[in-house]
Amino acid sequence: MTQVGVVENAILDGKRKALVLAEDRVGHYPEFREFFVQQFSLDANGLPRPGYVRAPSGMIYALVFIGRSGEPFPDGLEIYALPDALEPLNDADVDADLWALLRWMIAGVGGEWRVEDLDATGRLYQLSVTESA
Repeated sequence: MTQVGVVENAILDGKRKALVLAEDRVGHYPEFREFFVQQFSLDANGLPRPGYVRAPSGMIYALVFIGRSGEPFPDGLEIYALPDALEPLNDADVDADLWALLRWMIAGVGGEWRVEDLDATGRLYQLSVTESA
């Protein structure tokens, strides 16, 4: 549906990290925290390494999960694009990839969270990435 897949062993040689999104409170809705726990086995793996996904552009993204004292893990999330070390980021590809990541997350959370509602919100705000959604 959204062409996003978890990558078990990302190859990081010759790559750089570029922060593209930060979410301070993933656990605002517990079902989002649970989605990431299940997708990346965070209950067993915790903090040692990021989770990696391949997005529609082919770019690998590192999902760095943030823990805070007294809060269930993960409490926050930072997403880093992993382009080749000397290559610039293509902003249009990053925007489309982030939209695909959001759609993947919403589809995985399910319940009252629906991809159609996310797409409708994107169209309301006239986001160009929703044209192909």
